[in-house]
Amino acid sequence: MKAAYFDTTGAPDVIRFGDVPTPDPRAGEVRVKVLAAGINPIDTYVRSGAAPMPLPKPAITGTDFAGVVDAVGAGAQLEVGDRVWGSNQGLLGRQGTCAEFVCVEEKWAYPTPPSVTDEQAAAAALVGITAHLGLFHRAKLTHGETVFVNGGTGGVGSMVVQMAKAVGAKVICTVGSEEKAALVRELGADLAINYKTDDISARVKEFTGGTGVQVWYETLPPADLDKTVELVAPRGRIVVMAGRAARPVLPNGPFYVKGLSLMGFAMFNMTAEEQRVGADDMNRWFVAGKLVSLIGARFPLAQTAQAHQLQEDNTIRKVGTLTGKIVITPTE
Repeated sequence: MKAAYFDTTGAPDVIRFGDVPTPDPRAGEVRVKVLAAGINPIDTYVRSGAAPMPLPKPAITGTDFAGVVDAVGAGAQLEVGDRVWGSNQGLLGRQGTCAEFVCVEEKWAYPTPPSVTDEQAAAAALVGITAHLGLFHRAKLTHGETVFVNGGTGGVGSMVVQMAKAVGAKVICTVGSEEKAALVRELGADLAINYKTDDISARVKEFTGGTGVQVWYETLPPADLDKTVELVAPRGRIVVMAGRAARPVLPNGPFYVKGLSLMGFAMFNMTAEEQRVGADDMNRWFVAGKLVSLIGARFPLAQTAQAHQLQEDNTIRKVGTLTGKIVITPTE
């Protein structure tokens, strides 16, 4: 089969495109004909070596997938022809999804609703499950609360906006342009703040009547926890899930006096059972029209290295040339 793979970690140009053996599913696995795969920042960290973890050789890149089951291993409950989507591949020794086929443990595969395209499912996989884990497993968001999220048009941020609205919460988010502000309003945001021109603190205080937000979902490496703690309501929750090298100072006094909670998580450390809760909700919201994936770029499988470069330029260098997710289409 054709695949995008690397033999050693490094820059995007270590990714090669070529033939590798087509895998056979082991017990409890299904083989999926990949019709869409997704690129995420974690894929670039694994490829570069910034996130060290066990890698097969060669290592196929890619975390997210959507496609059709074409073979099943012993004991698997899914059947040939079932449409499925999922994430958690290309991590912790598992082969990735930027290939014509991928073998997946059945616990990481979710049914794709008939009305949902493979591109939509693949683009939502990691970012959607991540958003869900932070909002509901960690922060226990409930109806009527207010959420602040940095980067409302980002992969995780756009999912946070929509999921919070799906359960009846209010959403404040930051954006970098009026075009992005219009986009997040379409997704349901109650307030879009342009971080380049607006006073974030003043706008948040005005919107919340000075009480602050109940949940602060930080999708960026945290740099100013003083501002965050100031803008979170008493007994509020701060969620962090990015910034491996970030070392922000914690304003200990106001943090404990307000009774705040600071919680972090990495999606790939969460169990399959914990993640499936999010996948089930996502499927329901997809069907109800409450969840859409923002797709910013598409690449054929042969150009996966270029896709990595685009992701890295926007994640690390902040060049601002990508809104939404990158999708790889192995069949093109």
